[in-house]
Amino acid sequence: MASLPVEVVYGLYFGILTGLVPAAVAWLLGFGFRYVTGVTVPGLAVVVLSVAIAGASGGLMALADPSITQSDNQVRLTVALLVVLMGALYAHNRGDAFANDIPRKMSLRKLTERSLSTDVVELVGGRGQVSVTVTGEVGDIEGYPPVPLDIRTGIRNGEWTFPADIPLVELESRFADRLQNEFDLAAVEVRIDERARATVTAAAPVGGLSKRLPAGKRAVSVTALVPTGLAQGDEVVVVTDGGTETVTATVASVESVVEALSEPEDDEDDADAPKAAPRAPTAVGGEGRVTLAVDRGEVEPLLGSDVDRFVVASRGVRREFELVSLLRRAGKRFSRLSVGADGPLDGVTLGKVGVRDAYGVAVLAVRHGGNWTIAPRGDQEVSAGDTVYAVGSRSDLTRFEEVVA
Repeated sequence: MASLPVEVVYGLYFGILTGLVPAAVAWLLGFGFRYVTGVTVPGLAVVVLSVAIAGASGGLMALADPSITQSDNQVRLTVALLVVLMGALYAHNRGDAFANDIPRKMSLRKLTERSLSTDVVELVGGRGQVSVTVTGEVGDIEGYPPVPLDIRTGIRNGEWTFPADIPLVELESRFADRLQNEFDLAAVEVRIDERARATVTAAAPVGGLSKRLPAGKRAVSVTALVPTGLAQGDEVVVVTDGGTETVTATVASVESVVEALSEPEDDEDDADAPKAAPRAPTAVGGEGRVTLAVDRGEVEPLLGSDVDRFVVASRGVRREFELVSLLRRAGKRFSRLSVGADGPLDGVTLGKVGVRDAYGVAVLAVRHGGNWTIAPRGDQEVSAGDTVYAVGSRSDLTRFEEVVA
C-alpha cells in the first residue's frame, strides 16, 4: 500500500476524472430547472444523481484497472468521492445563480443591441448626454432631388445633443426625426457608431413653395424696389398702373439681385471657411425678385402691369418674439417632442401629472386630436402620439424627454 499523501493525490486525480461528467450534469440541471420553473433543485437530489453518475464512471474505469476498487485503496476512493460531491454541488450552485442573472425573455434585438462608448458620454445636471457629430458629406437618397447646400451645411455643422442612456437604434431614430422636422426633409437615413459619429443620407424637401402657400392662394413673382430686411411672411401692398390698382399680398419668398450675384464670389474667396447654419433668407435691399401669395382674382392685375410701388405693411410688435428672446436670455430652451405610449403623459391631464413641479418645465402648446392648444390649462388631455412644445433648462428638457418620449 502506498503512503497516505500518495493515496490522497491519487484520490484527487481519480475524483477529478470521474467528477467532470457529474459536475456538467449538475450545472445543466440547476440552470435548466431554475430558468424554466424558478425553483432550485434540492441539494440531496444533486448528491444522489452525482454519486450514481460517478459510480458508473468509476465502474467503467475499474474494468480497465481492477486495482482501483481494491480494499487497500479506501483512502483514495473516499477522497475521490468527496471531490465528486463538492464539484457537483459547486456546479449546481453556479448554474442556479447563472439562471437568475440572465433575462427570462431574450430577443434577437437585445442580443444584437449596440450601445454608446462611455468615452463620449458627458454628465450634465447629473444625467448623461451625448453630442452626435455628423462625419463626411451628407449623402443623397436615390430617387429624390439632391439636398441643397445650405441644408447640408446646417446638418453637418449643427449641435445635436441627446440622452446617453438609450440604445443606438433609438438614438438613430430620434436623430432622423429631429433632422426631418427641423429641415422639412422628405426622408432621412441615419447610422451612428459607438463613438457617436453619424452618417446621414437625406432627401431634399419636396414642394417647398407650394407648402408655404395658404389654401386658395396663387404664387406670382414680381420685380420691384425691395426694402432691406424683407423676409418670408411679411405683408406687403403692391401698387400698379400708376396707382390705380392696389394688391395686398404675403411674401412667399424673396431674392435680391445683389444677394444672388454676390454669393458665388463669397464662396470662391473663402471656400474652406466654416459655413454658418442656414437662416431664413432676407432681402439686402435694392432691385429684387419677390414671390407673392395672392388671391386668384388678383393674379391678372399683377401679371399684366408693372409695379409702381412696393410697400411693406406694419404688423405691430410681436409679443411672442419678445417672450422667446426673454426666455433665451434667462437660459431657457425649447423642445418639441412626441408623447410615447405607456408614459406618464399618456391618457392623463397636464394638471394631474404636475409637469412644472415634477420636471421643472412648462408646456407651451399641445397638439391633441389634430388640434393645437396654446398655453394649455391643467385640464388639457394628453395621449400617446400627441405633440408637445415645452420650455425649460437644457438639463430639465433632456430629463423630460427621456421620461415622456
